[in-house]
Amino acid sequence: MTLLQDKAVGAIAGAAVGDALGGATEGWTPEQIRERYDGWVTGIVPPYFADWRNARPIAPYHKGDGHVTDDTLMTHALIRVYERAGGHLDAYAAADHLVPEMMGEKRWIPELEAEALPLQRVFLAEKWLVLRLHYGHIDPREAGVGNIVNCGAAMYMAPVGVVNAADPDGAYAEAIELAGAHQSSYGREAAGVFAAAVAEAMRLGATPDSVVATAIRLAKDGTRAAVEAVCERARDFAQWEGSFAGLREAVRPYDTVADTYRDQGLGARRPSRTHSIEELPLALAFLLIAGGDYRETVLGAVNYGRDADSIASMGGAIAGALGGTDAVPADWRREISTASRLDLEAPGRAIAAVAERVHAADVERRRTHEQAFEGLLV
Repeated sequence: MTLLQDKAVGAIAGAAVGDALGGATEGWTPEQIRERYDGWVTGIVPPYFADWRNARPIAPYHKGDGHVTDDTLMTHALIRVYERAGGHLDAYAAADHLVPEMMGEKRWIPELEAEALPLQRVFLAEKWLVLRLHYGHIDPREAGVGNIVNCGAAMYMAPVGVVNAADPDGAYAEAIELAGAHQSSYGREAAGVFAAAVAEAMRLGATPDSVVATAIRLAKDGTRAAVEAVCERARDFAQWEGSFAGLREAVRPYDTVADTYRDQGLGARRPSRTHSIEELPLALAFLLIAGGDYRETVLGAVNYGRDADSIASMGGAIAGALGGTDAVPADWRREISTASRLDLEAPGRAIAAVAERVHAADVERRRTHEQAFEGLLV
């Protein structure tokens, strides 16, 4: 593989593996996780509830056992959108291509253990795309206004970073434009910053520090403040064990989701210029603590709990992009691919091919513009 292909596979497979590992611990505290699994989670584990189908009727999903969640379903869907569109994406691409991906064809849904429409698995914040764009016929550029403000848009933006490899400013702008169809406020902002972090991680010579610096440079308002505060706190820890209370304390002023994760107040997930989602700053923090090591980045997120699948997926995408395919443990890739009935590497190769085509078109467009502009200077 070329370095582009290697890093792309690392990013996309890394996101899926983190997602699958974190699914089992999503929604729980570190103390609850240790009690349930007789110690820290170090790999693929069974569901938190043995009777997963009935334990939480609102979410009858088979999390754990190597099953990816909606984070990966949406990431892979976006890659197929890129293949179909053949170029950069905007809010209209969400309406024209992403919504049909969600509601047009049955696919194997690991958590449902059945073939179903992706729409029937995704969370309410993602169902909003279909409600607003397909049924409501809202202008795609404005459709995200009014939605839950959470990590829903950010969680599947890794492909935007790959397409804009080594161009974090471009990745940020494209993700902000695309995510406008899905969310507003700091949810949309996180989508842009996460895509930029992946784009920087794709650059030859990138490091965890350069990724964090890029995120801080581009982030706005509460997202920037949260990334700065959490990553500064992360530098106090040499390993993720023992870091959770300090990291939670650092992100708490910016996070609208309460310490009791499923017991929310009226201010949760509402638009704000002073707040941030929790997932992105924590993913960057665990990346720093691990020194970019994929395994430790993901395991920090998995054992932190709360929205563990999305934190681990984001951290896994960035660490996978930094280290390439081999950074993502081969046994995890193999077992999760089998358990989820998904090829975890083909989507990475597919988005790398898109990135090459898009880059060639960008170069041609820039050259055309340069020639046209030079004519104005005569």
